[in-house]
Amino acid sequence: MTNPAVDDIPAGRVLTDPVSLARYQHDEAEWAPYGMPLAVVRPQSAEEVRAVVRHCLAHRVPLVPRGAGTGLSGGANAVDGAILLSFEDMNRIVRIDAAEPLAVVQPGVVNDDLRAAAAEHGLWYPPDPASSPWSTIGGNVATNAGGMCCVKYGVTRDYVLGLEVVNGLGDLVRLGRRTAKGVAGYDLAGLLVGSEGTLGVITQITVRLRPARPQERTVAGYFSSVVAAGEAVSAVTASGVVPSALELVDRHCLAAVDAWKKMGLSADADVVLLGRVDTPGAAGDAEAEVVRACFERAGATWAAVSTDQQEADALFQARRLAYPALERLGPVLTEDVCVPRAAVPEMLARIERTAARHDVLVANIAHAGDGNLHPLIITAPGDEAARARAQSAFEDILDDAIALGGTVTGEHGVGLLKMRGMNKELGSAVLDMHHAVKAALDPHGILNPGKVLSVSQAVPEGDSGNVRRV
Repeated sequence: MTNPAVDDIPAGRVLTDPVSLARYQHDEAEWAPYGMPLAVVRPQSAEEVRAVVRHCLAHRVPLVPRGAGTGLSGGANAVDGAILLSFEDMNRIVRIDAAEPLAVVQPGVVNDDLRAAAAEHGLWYPPDPASSPWSTIGGNVATNAGGMCCVKYGVTRDYVLGLEVVNGLGDLVRLGRRTAKGVAGYDLAGLLVGSEGTLGVITQITVRLRPARPQERTVAGYFSSVVAAGEAVSAVTASGVVPSALELVDRHCLAAVDAWKKMGLSADADVVLLGRVDTPGAAGDAEAEVVRACFERAGATWAAVSTDQQEADALFQARRLAYPALERLGPVLTEDVCVPRAAVPEMLARIERTAARHDVLVANIAHAGDGNLHPLIITAPGDEAARARAQSAFEDILDDAIALGGTVTGEHGVGLLKMRGMNKELGSAVLDMHHAVKAALDPHGILNPGKVLSVSQAVPEGDSGNVRRV
């Protein structure tokens, strides 16, 4: 076995005992394979990260970067014989510059901690994945995470100005900029956003901040079917109003949240659609009324603009609780497809038909306003027949998303679960371009091998013996 000792890293931050290694082996993706790492290293500086990368290069050992482990695609899963690089100790907010405005952070900073720190300066960091209380900025950058307000404010890539990165040759480099504009060279910082640790190891991130936004108005609608709720999403899109959030929660999610938190939501609706508008003043009032009217025209059994902020916040809290509530029922295989907004009703109808065809339970939550749907396939623990049906349903949902002009992942990343779907979506010519980029930036194939692109294709010809296989 290769010696896991890494020069310049204190022994207490290199974990090798089996109990510790097991805690870091995988993220939250059900059924994504994982191996046993050689060691877990918890660096505290960019120089220590560079030392680990150079050690891995010298010994041709795979290197897997990891944030908080909240991912849902297997992108942070260990491979056999790898060094797993955990950024939990690189969690410092280096600087918040209110004049620019921007923040400089280490990759282990938790999303909500950055948002709270920005708020102290009257600023706001918009990307808000449902895992924001736990997920880290480094992990968010690695998967180009989205969230509830993406429909109006965009995803993580829209806020990353610059990165400090250790590349596949062990060099510590800076990419991007700190200015409002800049087009010097290729957008390499943008390339690394969403690359899932396969092109470089991020050690520092500069993000754009926005002024704090006005109080939001919440519009809630109850529907008798997900298709009717999907029609309401299309109606809002056609109206010209751009909501700050437009979220869908179906009856299975509502029932799971009720069973856990006793919120009483499933007694009133089969599907809840939650909209928010943050345009200030009378214009915002008018937009909220337009959203409410769209809900009604699409067949809402009840729709209203909330006058109770506590009640409105509780509804959105239920949306955030849906995934952990469903996990209490059994293993959850999580989808992350995104389709054109006009295709949302048809995609939801196809998901229902897929669930019936494969005899599996599929719950639906969605960032419906931007067409990002999260069908959640739940099986009973230990039911291998149901697991096989669920995997078939998973692939059918990916195929339907592609057929409707969509993508197999809107924000969770490809990782291990979406590789077949990505290959089908992109096609051979575009995949060749991806492999060329991988070979150029990671010529020895040590960076998160086997994720997004297959190891055999990503490692340059003649170098295939240098990387340990899963």
